[in-house]
Amino acid sequence: MIKVYPVILTPAKMGYVVTVPDLDINTQGKDIAEAIYMARDAIGLWGITEQDDGKKIPEPSKAEPSHETNELVSWIDIDFAKYRKANDMTTMRINVSVPKYLKVLGDEAGINFSQELQERLREKLLPTH
Repeated sequence: MIKVYPVILTPAKMGYVVTVPDLDINTQGKDIAEAIYMARDAIGLWGITEQDDGKKIPEPSKAEPSHETNELVSWIDIDFAKYRKANDMTTMRINVSVPKYLKVLGDEAGINFSQELQERLREKLLPTH
């Protein structure tokens, strides 16, 4: 799901402070390009954390937020599903059963079962990986 959030960029001594009014979060960057990049990252991380907590991601405002004359307003697009694929590397322990002979052969060959399973799952589930 792609959403587009308004952000306010406030000049600071060392670049820009970025405020995302709809989500009540802030970040910063040393220049406008980095500030926009950091805003997208902050929005993405905040969004997938909300989803993980079972909460709904709020819809973005459609109007430009009020801001001071020295501040800039920009709009940040974020695809939460793509952000999760690219950034959610949290690992989980799972129990997997394999026939004994495969376990013995794998151990003898020095196979890392966890790594092997991850690689096969990526091939199967993310064909463009």
